[in-house]
Amino acid sequence: MTKKILITVGIVITLIIGTLFAAPYLFKDQIKAKIAQAINEKVDAKVSFADADLSLFKNFPNANVTIEKLVIINKAPFEGDTLVSLGELNLQLSIKELFKGEKETMNIDGISSKNGLINIIFNKDGLANYDIALKDDKPAADGKSKPLSLKIQEYKIENFQFRYSDEKSKIKMVIDSLNHEGTGDFAAQKLDLDTKSTAKIVLSMDKVNYMKNVSISLDAVLGIDLKNSKYTFKQNKALINQLPLEFDGFIQMVDGGQEYDLKFKTPTSSFKNFLGLIPAAYSSSLDNVKTTGDFTVVGFAKGLYSDKTVPKFNIKIASNNASFQYPNLPKSVRNIVIDTKIINETGILNDTYVNLDKLSFAIDQDVFNAKANIRNITENALVDAALKGTINLGNLSKAYPIKLSKPLSGILKADVTTKFDMQSVEKSQYQNINNAGTMSLSGFKYADENGKTMTVSNALVQFNPSQVHLKQFNATTGKSDLSVTGVLENFYGFMFKNQELKGNFNMTSNQLAVSDFMTTEEKTKTNPSDSEQPKQAKKAEAMKIPAFLNCTLTAKANTVLYDNLTLKDVSGKLIVKDEKVTLQNVKSSIFGGTIGVNGAVSTKGKVPVFNMDLNLNQVDIAQSFTQLDMLKKIAPIAGIVNGKINSTMKFNGNLDAMELTPDLNSLTGDLLGQLLSTTVSAQNSTLLNALGSNLKFIDMSKINLNDLKAAVTFKDGKVNVKPFDIKYKDIKATIGGSHGFDQSMNYNLKFDVPAKYLGTEANALIAKLSPADAAKLENIPINALMTGSFTSPKISTDMKGAVTNLTNQLVKQQKEKAIKQGTSALTDYLNKNTKKSSDTTKTAAPTTKEDVKTKATELLNGLFNKKKKTEEPKTP
Repeated sequence: MTKKILITVGIVITLIIGTLFAAPYLFKDQIKAKIAQAINEKVDAKVSFADADLSLFKNFPNANVTIEKLVIINKAPFEGDTLVSLGELNLQLSIKELFKGEKETMNIDGISSKNGLINIIFNKDGLANYDIALKDDKPAADGKSKPLSLKIQEYKIENFQFRYSDEKSKIKMVIDSLNHEGTGDFAAQKLDLDTKSTAKIVLSMDKVNYMKNVSISLDAVLGIDLKNSKYTFKQNKALINQLPLEFDGFIQMVDGGQEYDLKFKTPTSSFKNFLGLIPAAYSSSLDNVKTTGDFTVVGFAKGLYSDKTVPKFNIKIASNNASFQYPNLPKSVRNIVIDTKIINETGILNDTYVNLDKLSFAIDQDVFNAKANIRNITENALVDAALKGTINLGNLSKAYPIKLSKPLSGILKADVTTKFDMQSVEKSQYQNINNAGTMSLSGFKYADENGKTMTVSNALVQFNPSQVHLKQFNATTGKSDLSVTGVLENFYGFMFKNQELKGNFNMTSNQLAVSDFMTTEEKTKTNPSDSEQPKQAKKAEAMKIPAFLNCTLTAKANTVLYDNLTLKDVSGKLIVKDEKVTLQNVKSSIFGGTIGVNGAVSTKGKVPVFNMDLNLNQVDIAQSFTQLDMLKKIAPIAGIVNGKINSTMKFNGNLDAMELTPDLNSLTGDLLGQLLSTTVSAQNSTLLNALGSNLKFIDMSKINLNDLKAAVTFKDGKVNVKPFDIKYKDIKATIGGSHGFDQSMNYNLKFDVPAKYLGTEANALIAKLSPADAAKLENIPINALMTGSFTSPKISTDMKGAVTNLTNQLVKQQKEKAIKQGTSALTDYLNKNTKKSSDTTKTAAPTTKEDVKTKATELLNGLFNKKKKTEEPKTP
């Protein structure tokens, strides 16, 4: 009996588990159809989701529907803008809801979502992109069932981002890292909703930043009246950074907007409340901090928030004769006075004004005071401010836990007043800007995370109505010293409106080491015994010329150190604009001569680019073509040439994005050069030694390259040398060809060589000639081909053909000479016989034709030294 019961129970359990596994596949299409129907019946937008899955285990005993990658894209007038993007949306419902008919409503009990984005936009016409509900003027049919119904008991969102942008008021807000959850019975008309929220807020208005990554949290019980859309604060605790606040009142959704009646205040008056306002990244724990005096925030907001109005509000921030001292820090901040009000009395946003009537504090004997007034904040902000006081920077880290790798030092003094409006700043109407006063810094020392230090001995800034003058700036860092003066023309536009920073500066230096101003990547330290996994090295960022800079720097330095180069008497102008540095008339003494540079470097595109014009005057060839990598690639053999060069170069190409050094394979350009007072160190060149071994008639160490002019072009890693002529004794050579930056080469050498240089065999033939005949010999063309590489050359010549050429010349010359001599002798002989007396007897006078032929043959044989051999009897 027991056995049968166990078998029956086992079968039932198996069937239940099987059903739980099978159910998602049985109901999946039905659920997807319900979701699609619910969305399409409600919104006028492009909606998509990757998939919808059903699980009976995730929230057992309830079912869980997961919608993956739900995206809602706006139609016109916000065509293409993303309104909602959810990485994952989970709907919780009772299992029995799965068995409802096609026309029955499914009730949703809970909602959760992860990795979402909600993007709210108001355009210039006041239209909102979230107004996507379908307009339907037809009355709902009685008894018609909705596909889905919300009867939520709990909800939760994780890692959301909420964006708000109003093009008309120029307000932008981002609520990032938003986590929020709530529990309550939404099936009831009135309920208490228990909520927990955390987020970080960024708020700006018209490009002016008011809040940046401000941490907020709120634990609150909200009394909700769903029928009247009213939300009342009951028990609650809020934190802005670490500043505690409590709220009282309500927010109600009404026709035309939201009605506010809120009050808020700090629950205590301790000065720790003020320290809590400072972001945690720049502060420390408030435990054991000694404070005196008070700090309070009290305010209210009451009225309608609509397209045209905001609630009236008044926020008072006050502190009187307060102080604080952190444990383990030697100094305190005393005599703190804060009197600030943020007020709107009309409900019109532009009428909001901020009064910082007083801000004062003291550290030791140094006192700092500030006051400011800001009005007309949304249309054309009016700013009136003043700063006066002294701060010993070395005391800051002794009084406040500033997180610095190295302590600061120096004395900052300020006595500045300013009064301006934002429209004048935008339009550069400097006549409407009233600045006065000075700000100075002395004895300032700073060290970065890599240990590089900078000392500013003196700096003085003077504020004038239209400009900010840098009257003095003297600093040293590493091996470098510099002195800078100049003018900033758009300081407020840069500070408040993200406009470009305009200026003109003059810089002088006795010695400037470029390495002192370059950042070095910190090497990752690894310890084999460390149990932790090695941290991934931070990806290096590409170097960029700042887009906000629009300035000119006229510089002069006695010495500039760059890598292994020492440049003397450096001067020129640098113009920085539109992510581009233009060099004008930059000159320097180097390599025993001078170099002039004009060109530009731009980092605006994805790949940095440059173009340069170089003028080299009386520059040492060996030094410049061995110490400059680019010149070494263009002319590798120039390093063994001693002497001077005058040259002009034009080239352009890409730069390495990390170090802004030339990508040699991208170089394109040309070079024209003239060599002066040169000698060749052939013994140091594998190429010249190999060439000399194949061309015995040239002593490579005695080649004269004086006044040689050469034209070179280069592109795609290949250098082409236009054929040029050189002279060695009475030998003419024409050289041309190409080589690659990889040192491969293909050159043709054509020599016009007198016969006397072709060796002993040729000289033996020439010795048989008379001086007059030897002088008539033509020069012999000899060709050589250089391939391989500069370090492993391959030389081929046609020297054998040259000797054959000489032999042919000699044979031809002797043959022509013999024929000429034979013809002359024959003519004389014939003339002699025809002049004999006519009275000679008949038998003696005429000579037979055969006699003439025989006589001529003997004469020719004589000319060629060929004696007729006596015929010997044949051996039998």
